[in-house]
Amino acid sequence: MTAIRSPLLRFILIRLAYTVAVLLGVIVAVFFLIQIVPGDPVRIALGTRYTPESYAALRSASGLDQPLPNQLVAYVGNAFTGDLGVSFRNSEPVTTMLFDRLPATITLALAAIVVALLIAIPLGSWAALREGRLADNVIRVISQFGISVPDFWMGILLIGLFSTALGWLPSAGYQPFADGPLGWFEHLVLPAVTVGVVTGAIMTRYVRSSVLEVVNTPFVTTAESKGLSRKKIMLDHVGRNALVPVLTISGIQLAGLLGGVIVVEVVFAWPGLGLLVYDSVAARDYPVLQGAILLIAVIFLFVNLVVDILYAVIDPRIRLS
Repeated sequence: MTAIRSPLLRFILIRLAYTVAVLLGVIVAVFFLIQIVPGDPVRIALGTRYTPESYAALRSASGLDQPLPNQLVAYVGNAFTGDLGVSFRNSEPVTTMLFDRLPATITLALAAIVVALLIAIPLGSWAALREGRLADNVIRVISQFGISVPDFWMGILLIGLFSTALGWLPSAGYQPFADGPLGWFEHLVLPAVTVGVVTGAIMTRYVRSSVLEVVNTPFVTTAESKGLSRKKIMLDHVGRNALVPVLTISGIQLAGLLGGVIVVEVVFAWPGLGLLVYDSVAARDYPVLQGAILLIAVIFLFVNLVVDILYAVIDPRIRLS
């Protein structure tokens, strides 16, 4: 009972219960969204292999011959146990297919968010500390340009320059780290920079606004009047207070990247969740599409839960709200 009285633990339990409830709603929503997609997925999956017997067998194996309420109950129960069915295209378990693709997506997402933070934090902070000056205006123009550039166009330009023209880096593909760190890094650079530059441009504006808001608060003015150095003020006062909004956008961007950057993965033939979703839509492989959408939703919920917990750790006022 003493532990439950802890504001932080109570905050985590409430957020966890909320996450489970939302996940249940997402599972139900995904089930019904796939149901209203036009076309018979079993007939499409069989293609030229269609016979009345094979059609009936695949419908039975997929549970599609059952009444809709029974299908929903079975799908929800199976989803919570990790059973997402089998692919119509190759009869492989959907869960296996998803987790085979997940390492490539995690690698790209983490590398891209590191690139984005390396761009956004220094540029956004520099612009905020020089509000209205030339440096601020230049950084704002550059960030706006980065936001406006389509990521697939950025990827094609980088391929044309660093792969086709200079021959420094491979244009596509993925190599696991275990197969060689150098090859892994070479294949990662172009897609990570493509996604990281665009994401960094978005985050630069949030960092600038967050730092600017904190810099103009009375306690920073008081610290300056006491003669504290700018470095100490930035580290001890501005940095911590500006961290929460930056953490928000970082979590959202990371969740989006983990969900699969479909266009970039297609451009670079990157074998992640985004490319899997693209292939599943093209093949009308509905079980894989359902599973991928559900996994992306779980990733979003998990990242949001982690961000909420970090909020409470950074700012004790949040856990009491």
